Amino acid sequence: MINLDHTTLQHLWWLLCSVVGALFLFMNFVQGGQTLLWQVAKTDAEKGLVINSLGRKWELTFTTLVLFGGALFASFPKFYSTSFGGAYWVWMLILFTFILQAVSYEFRKKPRNIFGSTVYELFLFINGSVGILLIGAAVGTFFTGSNFTLDANNFVTWTHPFRGLEAALSLSIYSIFNISLGIFLVLNARTLGAMYLVNSIAPGEAPEMEQRLRKACGRNCIFSLPFLLIVLVFLLLMPGYGIVDEQGTIAMVSFKYLKNLFANPWLLLFLLAGLALELYGVWHTSRKGLNKGIWFGGLGTVLVGLTVLMLPAYNNTSFYPSKVDLQSSLTIYNASSSPYTLTVMTYVALGIPFVLAYIAYVWWSMDKGKIRVEDADERTAY
Repeated sequence: MINLDHTTLQHLWWLLCSVVGALFLFMNFVQGGQTLLWQVAKTDAEKGLVINSLGRKWELTFTTLVLFGGALFASFPKFYSTSFGGAYWVWMLILFTFILQAVSYEFRKKPRNIFGSTVYELFLFINGSVGILLIGAAVGTFFTGSNFTLDANNFVTWTHPFRGLEAALSLSIYSIFNISLGIFLVLNARTLGAMYLVNSIAPGEAPEMEQRLRKACGRNCIFSLPFLLIVLVFLLLMPGYGIVDEQGTIAMVSFKYLKNLFANPWLLLFLLAGLALELYGVWHTSRKGLNKGIWFGGLGTVLVGLTVLMLPAYNNTSFYPSKVDLQSSLTIYNASSSPYTLTVMTYVALGIPFVLAYIAYVWWSMDKGKIRVEDADERTAY
């Protein structure tokens, strides 16, 4: 029987939510591949290969995003109501880009398509660029804070008219961190997308496009490094929002996230191992000319994602700080569900390994045959 105290359950469920969020960042190779479409596919046959390869996986990405939101809603409802109830413009725009994605895969090759395929390809590009950029900026507010206050009844008041979009559009120095994180996620998704397409398309099926994909993998990795450096420098030097006494008082703490890394050295290990695996995946694909780089890059992305999502929550830190009222800031302690709810959810979570096994089986079933030109026939293509 599960017999865990409330604090342990709170840490456990933030870990589980972080795992789902990190898996979503890995699944963003679909979005990254979408933004590469016009760059690497020069013929209709090559476009068909790219779209049909990504079309096998886009629903898994969307499902993972929904699962991430659902897990946060159930385990940390105060965060869900505060963020989605206050910063609704940024979340609505993110969800709108994913609606564009779903519509595009459904209607791109439908008969009597009055818009033509190019319009839907543009929608896919918007989903892979604007959507992921805004997700990165939203995650950045876990470190830099948001513009909200909570009253005694936990009613949220958002103090900025942009309703969450200010994370990317304001002129604050911390917006540099948010935007840099968003751009890094976009470029990392493009890197993963190139690695995935090299792996999923049958060798020799489109040799010229394969070379473009390998070059795109290396280029996007190189372009992402300055933004990664900006993010890391901010994390090492910026102050954070910490719990400073037993009453849960929130105050600014110098070098908070650097201290969190030293307090949780396994997070530092995750970060370094994740970055090393991503770089190896890029080298494996772009320099060695092999096809398995997506698995190294994917695992590296998951480890880096886990670090980014857990760093602002553990070690008595506010994971959703308020810049205008420090005591309205949310922590895993004041934003979580009751012990009873978390305990019941933990019993349900025991079935997660079976779900993951099923997903792995479905993935294997879809990918046991590499994509070929005939798979992109007009009668079956997305």
